[in-house]
Amino acid sequence: MAVLKQNEEFDADSIPERVIGIASDMVMHDSGFHFHKTKAQLLYAPSGCMTVTTSDRQFVLPPFRMLWIPSNEIHRVNFRNIVAYRSIYFDENYAEKYMSSSLRVLHVNPLLKEIIERICFWEWSDLRNNQISLLNVFWDEINSAPEEKLELKIPQDRRFRKISEEWTLRNAIPPMLKDLAKKTGAVEKTISRIFKKETGLSYQDWRQQWRLQRSIELLVERNSIGEVSHILDFSSDSAFIDFFKKQTGATPLQYLIKNE
Repeated sequence: MAVLKQNEEFDADSIPERVIGIASDMVMHDSGFHFHKTKAQLLYAPSGCMTVTTSDRQFVLPPFRMLWIPSNEIHRVNFRNIVAYRSIYFDENYAEKYMSSSLRVLHVNPLLKEIIERICFWEWSDLRNNQISLLNVFWDEINSAPEEKLELKIPQDRRFRKISEEWTLRNAIPPMLKDLAKKTGAVEKTISRIFKKETGLSYQDWRQQWRLQRSIELLVERNSIGEVSHILDFSSDSAFIDFFKKQTGATPLQYLIKNE
């Protein structure tokens, strides 16, 4: 196992073991875009919240979600607060026996949480019988874990892809459509057409999905309802609660409690 320090470099591809676990407590981290040639990766944080960006999507990972990242998938990991970072790397030939070669966001139940902790802190070596037994339970739980769909497609148009990345990195709220048109020089109809074609959502709906992802991140970081409402520019606390319930089927408090 490896307990990484802030900004310490780590190359999973250089380690031959089939299963490699690492752990770290980090703050204000940006991995930059990268990929792993020979390893699939499971990314999870038992506390804190991560944002993961791939070539065409953005995911938010609160403590009750994990992301399966196949080998050779370009991705970038960001977080702005303290995060208990956990990552498990699997040799791609070993992993393909158990998981499909596609990005998947899965729910983390209490048993999976404990197994991930065990794997991230065991010594790297040839797998022993007790570790193989634990991994068998792990794969059973993984394959029965509910898949989550809270993701945001990123427009591929160069202008809007670049500016959407800036919104994420700078914590800037995507502007209203008319303001985005002024900023980019594109007419509103053109922006709406591009977003609908490349993300499946109108710009207004895309902006709301962005606000939902950011609200989950802020709530996990223990910001109050009032603080989240203010940061995301809702007209009132009740307006934010109504928005959140419409998007998730639960109030912010109910959402956090049911996923603990």
